[in-house]
Amino acid sequence: MKSYKDIVYKEVDSQKLSLDIHIPESEEFSVFIFFHGGGLEAGDKNAANIFVPYLAENSVATVSANYRMYPNAKYPDFLIDAADVVKYVKNNISKYGKCNKIYLGGSSAGGYISMMLCFDDKYLGAHGIKPTDIAGYVHNAGQPTAHYNVLRERKTDSRRVIVDDSAPLYHICEKEYSPMLFVVSEFDMTNRYEQTILTMSTLKHFGQGDKVSYKFMEGKKHCQYDGERDENGISVLGKLVLDFIKNTEN
Repeated sequence: MKSYKDIVYKEVDSQKLSLDIHIPESEEFSVFIFFHGGGLEAGDKNAANIFVPYLAENSVATVSANYRMYPNAKYPDFLIDAADVVKYVKNNISKYGKCNKIYLGGSSAGGYISMMLCFDDKYLGAHGIKPTDIAGYVHNAGQPTAHYNVLRERKTDSRRVIVDDSAPLYHICEKEYSPMLFVVSEFDMTNRYEQTILTMSTLKHFGQGDKVSYKFMEGKKHCQYDGERDENGISVLGKLVLDFIKNTEN
């Protein structure tokens, strides 16, 4: 595996935003773009490090990116940044080898970001990219309603369940979607399980049930498994991602 770290993909408001690219030792590969969690106010791209080697061993490259966060960001800065990451990858990944397909996902706040890029056409569309140009999405414990920190920015009670333009759920409609995996825990954040089930049900209501895969993490708390390894020493999240990619490509 070859790693290229701290590549600046954009500079905005005197802030340099960077990403890491990890390329497997194979002639061809798929790439998984990952957005970290942290409530849109914490965390960084190094969250991917636990599963990067496992994906690389299985011919999957990883791109893990930073994005603007609160308190220095405001909605939808982080979504614009995420779309810019996708644009950068599409324009530059060929420099590192032959990329067959691009996948995208994130955990918690990163799952909110991945859902917004998947369901709301305008962010990727600003770069001439369709959400279906992405081969598949991993929505790991993301909030499908208006994110609690977006509500806090609006000085609204962050416990409210609001479905407006800032909510991934709002944008689900009669159109084609790429395959997607939803992951949620038995003891996830309050209302996260119920909202995830509603999101999958809404996709099925629009005839997209065959595009939806689901993993229920029994006995786990919110994203607890992200940093865990199984009895064989394999990253739990990495295996979820790889299994999804393999099932999608078959």
